[in-house]
Amino acid sequence: MTIRTGFDGPRICFLGDSFVQGLGDPEFRGWVGRVLQAAAPGATAFNLGVRRDTSAQVRRRWQAEVEARTAPGADNRLVVSVGANDATEEDGAPRVPPLGTLDNLAALLGGARALGLGTLVVGPPPVVCDGAAHLDRLRGLVPQLAATCAAFEVPFVDVTETLAADPVWVSEAGAADGAHPGAGGYGRLAELVLAGGFHEWIGTDLTLSALQGEC
Repeated sequence: MTIRTGFDGPRICFLGDSFVQGLGDPEFRGWVGRVLQAAAPGATAFNLGVRRDTSAQVRRRWQAEVEARTAPGADNRLVVSVGANDATEEDGAPRVPPLGTLDNLAALLGGARALGLGTLVVGPPPVVCDGAAHLDRLRGLVPQLAATCAAFEVPFVDVTETLAADPVWVSEAGAADGAHPGAGGYGRLAELVLAGGFHEWIGTDLTLSALQGEC
């Protein structure tokens, strides 16, 4: 009899804020669970989303949390989504200025590359309760996030504008706490991630490059 001691699929850490956590979804799946169900059912997945975390807070905690969940020789991967909390205002200013967000993301992507992690970045969803001001800040930030990912040769999935115009996302978030949607909104976000390159990314064999310490 052969006893299996692990899974053949990738080990994926999902790192970010409450949108990664799936807060507000009555089905407790969020977009992460839906993406995994559709495209990576054999993965060993770890949801490392923390409510209200900015990119600065994620930067401080990510390495210890991710390293504890990787395995030598495995197909270790990382999905990152930050920026929505950075762009929310406190005391009349964004919690993290745009240059700080970019620096935090670059540090995270550089660290992930050093660890040999195959990485994908999902852009920040809009926060309905902050309205046009929050969306305008994200509109200025998202192209720079995409450029940072391009510099590290990391795929970037842009979801901001589409969700801001999506009636399900807007209505569910508005009917709840002004930020987090229900099952329908998270389903829409999952569709964008899947259509934005997740299938191709998860279908690419990154094990060899990870073992060689390449991006």
